[in-house]
Amino acid sequence: METQKIGMREFRDKLATYLLESEVPLAITRHGDTVGYFIPTRRRRSDAEREALKDAAARWQEILDAEGLSEDEAVSEFKRLRSQRKK
Repeated sequence: METQKIGMREFRDKLATYLLESEVPLAITRHGDTVGYFIPTRRRRSDAEREALKDAAARWQEILDAEGLSEDEAVSEFKRLRSQRKK
């Protein structure tokens, strides 16, 4: 993956944009010398991934409805079972 060079002032001025939208590593420069790197960890989800997440959420809601459970009850039960397994 190619590194994009960007000046320190520009990086600072557009920090939120780079943090949320950058998809490539950035070499931060000052007077042409590299002083640091920003390596983004977020990545954009594809349309297929978003659809898969929506489908999983819908299936989970169907299971909750069929069992007559609320989301809070399911989380509480999960935590209880997990703490039992750790003992």
